[in-house]
Amino acid sequence: MSVKVYPKLIIDALRNVRYPGTGKDIVEMGMVSDDIHIEGNKVSLSIIFEKQNDPFIKSVIKASETAILTFADSGIDIKGNIKPITKQAVPQAPPKLLPQVKNIIAITSGKGGVGKSTVTANLAVALAKQGYKVGLLDADIFGPSIPKMFDVEDSQPFLELIEEKEMIVPVEKYGVKLLSIGFFVKKESAIVWRGAMAGNALKQLIADANWGDLDYFLIDFPPGTSDIHLTLVQTLGITGAVVVSTPQAVALADARKGIDMFTNEKVNVPILGLIENMAWFTPAELPENKYYIFGKDGAKQLAEELHIALLGQISIVQSIREAGDNGAPVALDENTITGAAFATLADNLVVAVDKRNEGQAPTQKIDVQKK
Repeated sequence: MSVKVYPKLIIDALRNVRYPGTGKDIVEMGMVSDDIHIEGNKVSLSIIFEKQNDPFIKSVIKASETAILTFADSGIDIKGNIKPITKQAVPQAPPKLLPQVKNIIAITSGKGGVGKSTVTANLAVALAKQGYKVGLLDADIFGPSIPKMFDVEDSQPFLELIEEKEMIVPVEKYGVKLLSIGFFVKKESAIVWRGAMAGNALKQLIADANWGDLDYFLIDFPPGTSDIHLTLVQTLGITGAVVVSTPQAVALADARKGIDMFTNEKVNVPILGLIENMAWFTPAELPENKYYIFGKDGAKQLAEELHIALLGQISIVQSIREAGDNGAPVALDENTITGAAFATLADNLVVAVDKRNEGQAPTQKIDVQKK
């Protein structure tokens, strides 16, 4: 069975190809261009040579094909897909968006109403309380709720001149940098935009904002799968996705679709794990009791089936809803049961991100062409 093909696997294989006469491998010499393109088992890339008439072009390309088939996977379609280019022909890549951001995390759900935004807000606060630099983009264009959950609905981000360009300065609350389309529209007004308009608004909140140095940039995606999702994976190289679901079968069926969207061969964003929200209900007067209103361990079983991590199970607690409505997420107080649960969730996310970064190359923004 073929292994999963990703850029680091190809690069590691090419370390076995040495340029004649130098004794150095072509990766060490900087000869492997950063245009590696993977579509299923088909891999294409460029190798950079000093001159067009380099006598070793054919032998290096053939050795590269052999190395990929030998050290990566014999099922890779690579023959004829490596092209030589000269240094003068190397295209200049556009500046990377958010160069100071270490990890970009998509928080998503297959359907609405599973508490995705509540989980995102508390996760952001929990990470900030642990000393990480955190940003949060509310990308749920048609139902922005992050301003309410942070009690900043009346805030108005201002512009700051940075290197002769006006940049949006995110609102900061509880140690988290925040931007949402909700800051730029009347909170009582419905947002009636076509997909392209919504996508362009999000791009502006990413590219034209001064996010600065961040350890974690959380993006609260809209529910489902839509143009917004494609816009974001085409705009940013997302480190990984976290899927929020409730335990019942209807929510889990939609969670599967969300997982499939991120992991299909054209998007190829790693799934960091599942979060089971509303896992059980415990009344305040009976703290030892658990009532499984939406079913028991549905997301846990899905995680086991798909071989992905279960990052946490969050119970239904009245205080979580009240805190969200009041703009003071429960994660602010780690001494409560709910605050401790989100602190543990943050710990598990950090571990999942570190594991992903150790084992896989950075995710590139995706070139998804509409047919």
